[in-house]
Amino acid sequence: MSLADLKENEGLPKADQRPFRTWSYDVTKTDIYIPRLVPGQQKWFAAVTRAGSEQQYARILVLAENTKTKEWEMVATSDIDDPQQLPQIVLDQDGYATPVDPASTKLAAPAEQLRAAVGDNFATGGEQTGKKMFAPTKASEQQVKVHRDTVGKFRTRGTTRFTAEKPEYPDAYALNTTTGALVVFSHTHSQHDAVAAPGLRIRPEKQDRAWLGTSPSPAFTYTFTCSDVAAVPSTPGPSSLLGYGCRRTNAEATSPSTTV
Repeated sequence: MSLADLKENEGLPKADQRPFRTWSYDVTKTDIYIPRLVPGQQKWFAAVTRAGSEQQYARILVLAENTKTKEWEMVATSDIDDPQQLPQIVLDQDGYATPVDPASTKLAAPAEQLRAAVGDNFATGGEQTGKKMFAPTKASEQQVKVHRDTVGKFRTRGTTRFTAEKPEYPDAYALNTTTGALVVFSHTHSQHDAVAAPGLRIRPEKQDRAWLGTSPSPAFTYTFTCSDVAAVPSTPGPSSLLGYGCRRTNAEATSPSTTV
């Protein structure tokens, strides 16, 4: 569970709260990728862990050393929709991976462009940059589906608008692959729900009440923080969004006319 999950869980009625369970990964089914860093660079490494009877489920993790506390923290994690799509990470003769600058223009799409394209998937259904930047994958199609299914949920009684926001966690991590780079990054987007006419109100759903309480309002703005992973080619061409995961990290009552 993330901190956001814990907060939402504690806001549910006791009968609906899920018990917290400790988690762990099977190291025998985990590949560790340690980048060869130069002195002064933040220490970090990536891992791909697998599960299932045929290891058909995969998740990528990024752990980094906190420069202040010198403790290791998990800074990103995302499930991979299809492990077969994971590009091969290149190892040197000593078994180290090669880090890649995620902002490098040698990649077909630097991290900021990937982040903007993901934001566009939610904001417009990918019509501006998302569908141009990404090849069709389950993850990209799911983000577009979130946009399509959500913007019309109120029909004529209200509106929903998604907006890409300044990322809460701007760091990105990338490793060299045989075709380019595997890039792990995060993005933040907001969802603004508002009624279409005076006198109407939106009642918070059960999962929202840890943030919003039970009082209805003419408008709510929700903030989501997400981890994304993409395979980016080194030559011009579309990138592949391999997976993503989002958590609601804030919600508040706002004005229907609030620009978000």
